[in-house]
Amino acid sequence: MKTVLESVEYRSSGLSADAKPFLYAIVCAAGVADGVGELITAAQGRGWEVGVVATPNALGFIDQEAIEAQTGHPIRSAWRTPDAPQPLPPADAIAVAPATFNTINKWAAGISDTLALGILCEAYGMGIPVAVQPYLNSAQAAHPAYAESLARLRSMGVLIGDYVPHKPKSGGGRELYSWTHVLDLLRSVS
Repeated sequence: MKTVLESVEYRSSGLSADAKPFLYAIVCAAGVADGVGELITAAQGRGWEVGVVATPNALGFIDQEAIEAQTGHPIRSAWRTPDAPQPLPPADAIAVAPATFNTINKWAAGISDTLALGILCEAYGMGIPVAVQPYLNSAQAAHPAYAESLARLRSMGVLIGDYVPHKPKSGGGRELYSWTHVLDLLRSVS
């Protein structure tokens, strides 16, 4: 079975055959979001070029300057005007980490009120592989909408990570959060 990296059809934007496939790392507002550099480093080590798309609230959780230096691309968080140039190449795959309760439920419902959600909602129709590593607490995970949302996303071909929800009001889960699991999931896509 070919991996995403082996089977990506390169964009018709004039990139050479030796160009790296492009991964969108979508970051949501969560206590672990400041660790996204770990995902970027791992993805780059596996042959990806990476651009970050952050939810508007996630911007307060991450070091924008450091991430832009690490990726060589501006962080996207808002829609651009039609006459503005595309700041990132098209995505060959998308990794959503950390994915919050809010983002997972809105995405499954087809709500696209942020750039990050708009990209995720379009990815299904564009056939872009998507892997998601949730980050939420057990009280949120107990809500019936969450299980329904995961089921809908799975039915859409979204690859769901293995994060076990942490105890509510604990600010926990950081030590159990795997930034690289989304990359492992994407490796299995042909």
